[in-house]
Formats: sequence, C-alpha cells, structure tokens
Amino acid sequence: MEMTVKELAKRLNAELVGDGSGLIRSVGPIGSADKAAVTFVAADKFLAGLNQCDAGAVIVSKRVDNLPIPQLIVKNVNAALIEALKIFAPKLQPAIPGVHPAAVVAEQVKLGKNVSIGPCAVIETGVEIGDNTIIAAGCKIGQNTKIGVNTRLDSNVAVYHNCVIGNSCIIQANTTIGSTGFGYYFIDGAHRLIPHNGIVVIEDFVEIGANCCVDRAKFGQTRIGAGTKIDNLVQIAHNVIIGKCCLIAGQSGMGGSVKIGDGVVLAGSVGIIDNIEIGDAAIVGARSFVIKSIEPGMHVLGFPAIERIEMLRVWAASNRLPKLLEQFRELSARVEKIETAKDNSGPGRS
Repeated sequence: MEMTVKELAKRLNAELVGDGSGLIRSVGPIGSADKAAVTFVAADKFLAGLNQCDAGAVIVSKRVDNLPIPQLIVKNVNAALIEALKIFAPKLQPAIPGVHPAAVVAEQVKLGKNVSIGPCAVIETGVEIGDNTIIAAGCKIGQNTKIGVNTRLDSNVAVYHNCVIGNSCIIQANTTIGSTGFGYYFIDGAHRLIPHNGIVVIEDFVEIGANCCVDRAKFGQTRIGAGTKIDNLVQIAHNVIIGKCCLIAGQSGMGGSVKIGDGVVLAGSVGIIDNIEIGDAAIVGARSFVIKSIEPGMHVLGFPAIERIEMLRVWAASNRLPKLLEQFRELSARVEKIETAKDNSGPGRS
C-alpha cells in the first residue's frame, strides 16, 4: 500500500499542515520512522523526539510550531494510529469460504454462510458455526459447541464440548477453551479428579491471545464478558466469571470461582486466589498477588496486594532499610560505648 500524505490525511479525517505530496508506505515510531513512514505523538512528552525525526509525516493532536515534517492533526491520535496501521497492514490472502478437503466435519454440523474451515480442522457432531466465521488449520471443535458470526479461531485452537463462543470474537493460536478444571479430592490415599460438567461461555467481541487456557466449570459456567480482551499465556480456572470490557495482561492467572467485575484491569503476571471478588473498574498492578476481595474502583499493588499508595510507601520505606540499619548499628555502638564508660566509672569514682 502506498499513498500520498494528502491522501492519508483524507483517510484519517485529519487537517494537513505542510507538504502533502510525499509518499507513505508504512507506520513507524519516532526514533526509526523514515521518509516513507508516518509516525505519531500521543503525549506531549514525546514532542521533543520530533527534532531528530526523519518521518514523512506525523500524526498529532495539535499543531507543532516550527516543525518541518508534514503534520496530520486529529482529535484522537490513538484512534488515527489504529486506522493508519490498518491501512498499511500486510495484505494477506483472505480465508477461503468452504470446507478444506483435509478437514473432518461430522454429519450433524450446522455451518452458516461463508464459513471457512481450514485444513486438518476437526468439527465434531452437533456443532453450530455462524456466518463468516473462520476456523483455521488444525482447530478442533468439540461436540455441541456453538460459535457465533464473524468470529475467528486461529490455528490449533481447541474448543471442548458444549462451549458457547459469541459473535465477532478472536481466539489466537494454540488456546484451549473448555478443558477440565484443576479440582481434586484426596480420598483413600489418592487424588481423585472432580468431574467438571459445566461449560464455558465467551460473550461477543471477546479477544483471547495465544496459548491461553479457559477451564470449564465444575457446574454452571465459566464466563468471559462481552468486550473483554485477554493477552497471551493467561490461565482462567473453573467457574471464573469475568465482567464486560476487562483487560487482562499476559501471564496472569486466577483461581477457581473468582468473580471479576466490569472494566477491571489486571496488569502482567497478576495472581488471584480462588473464591474472591474484584469490584468494577478496579486495577491490579503488575506482579501483584491478590488474597482478598477488592472494592470497586480500587487500585492495588504488591505481594500481597494492598492499596497502591500504601504499597508505594512500603516500597519507599524498604529502600531506606539499608541506610536505617547502618544508622542503627552506629547508634548501638555509641550507646554501648556510653554504657561501657559508665560501668568503668563505677559508683564513687570521679
């Protein structure tokens, strides 16, 4: 894809300041964008980087004085960046509607219009797949699972039986939906697996990254709310309920029966023990471990997770411990010296 700066400005609904004749072929960061790339500034702190920038144009939210680079002024830089990335994305061959000859599709399967089933995919009996959905190579869809319209499952996604996946979802490669949860009772000297007879429900517009695991419920549902976005390498245990429009970053994991409200953010490597609740719009900082329920709107941090400001004070105090220990040793030595002098002087001595 190639277009002039002027053409790009029109596509982005941007005000053009400067020469619009240059050709743009890609999007890049300030530090490495060349004359054929458009870059962006999403915050004022990055404006200084434009002084050494060689980009062919820059997307900004307000006019920058004395800047030789053509400017594309927009209301929302991030929204314009998303559109620019879409424009200059690699042009790949689209999925071909129909069932690949190397796929295995059971007889009792309902396929909507323009469904694409890739090579070596296995679709078991009772499955229903909605219009325009893509099932990529190597996927397995278990019995009686239902998948909505305009959904995409990338290569080697495994969906177990009786699961429900909504409309306009994306599940990236090698993720597993509906596997048996990790639940055992110790009986007669052995760990005995608890049957998990429930299901997984993934609502509309959910996106799940690569190599994630969403376990099926022991009874009832494991549910992921509409609009939630999940990073790679996330573990969601049995009977977890995740609200709408949450963000869950990579390597996070939650124990069984955790309830997460709407709009919650879990940063990277967050751990949550079983059977607790995270309130609406709460934020859990990176590498935190949550051992008790969190009220709506709270921002927590640490191991164990506590209110963010309090944990920052704890960390600040912890950083002072070596110096405080050194001062303590000095004071101890001084006290010992004073006590020794007093003992040596003894009663009645001058």
